[in-house]
Amino acid sequence: MNETIVEKFVGIDVSKSTLDVCIEPLGQTLHVAYDEAGVRQVVSRLKEVSPALIVIEATGGLEVRIATELAGIGLPVAVINPRQARDFAKAMGRLAKTDQVDAAVLAAFAKTIRPQARPLKDADTRALDDMVSRRRQLIGIRVQETLRLGTAASKPLQKSLNQHIAWLDKRIAEIDTDLTRRLRESDMWRTKDDLLRSIPGVGAVTTLTMLAKCPELGTLNRREIAALTGVAPLANDSGKHRGKRFVWGGRADVRTVLYMAALSAISCNDTIKAFAQRLRKAGKPPKVVIVACMRKLLIIMNSVLKNNTPWNLKNA
Repeated sequence: MNETIVEKFVGIDVSKSTLDVCIEPLGQTLHVAYDEAGVRQVVSRLKEVSPALIVIEATGGLEVRIATELAGIGLPVAVINPRQARDFAKAMGRLAKTDQVDAAVLAAFAKTIRPQARPLKDADTRALDDMVSRRRQLIGIRVQETLRLGTAASKPLQKSLNQHIAWLDKRIAEIDTDLTRRLRESDMWRTKDDLLRSIPGVGAVTTLTMLAKCPELGTLNRREIAALTGVAPLANDSGKHRGKRFVWGGRADVRTVLYMAALSAISCNDTIKAFAQRLRKAGKPPKVVIVACMRKLLIIMNSVLKNNTPWNLKNA
């Protein structure tokens, strides 16, 4: 007699101090402290269960430790956007929100939606990501201080602001040096950096951000990478109505650098320049032209890494 294999799905709600685990369809729950002992307990239990999929919400980086531990023993882990989980809960009529309820919703999400379990960032990529994020934070602070300097009336305030801006300039320069060193010391990253930098319009900041924030670049097809980063046009049709296409979601940090890189490429990359001119002649609005160029540039970057071949105008 053949035994039916029942797939098991797990949802884990992560908070600063606790982990709440729900295992379906067994209906089992686990509530542990989010420390070394608690992580070991969860990993040991889920290793026994051998689930088909584990779903965890992105929680400002708190989820990295448990997700990495589980992925490290070969379990399939998908880290999802909290908005997806909340929308799914509302669709189920689960309006209450507690850690236990959230874990159960994530388990149901895993069973129903089955998001793709993508490879997690390794330690080096996470460190690169952290430093790229820190650089953006310092640049944001420097912009704020520069704006304050423009309206500062007293000399003591001007002196304080100038000193802080000088300090920020020094820290940003140190981070830039550290990031460059990390790229050049790694054979894999150095190769990817050289391939991406071969594309006119793609500079150091774009390369760093893409490698840190979008490690899937070069592993997905053109539609998947566009959707992942949030530059794929989305339809808005109903019946006879044909609404304007729009972009939404994706990774904001990646879109930001793609926007600046696209502006640069429109000026210096013959392929992107010709593409933009063709769209303008077709009567497309300026923002539509820029977003389309962002998507085309992203696809070129993805193709260059996938084929491990420097950019060539003939192959663009």
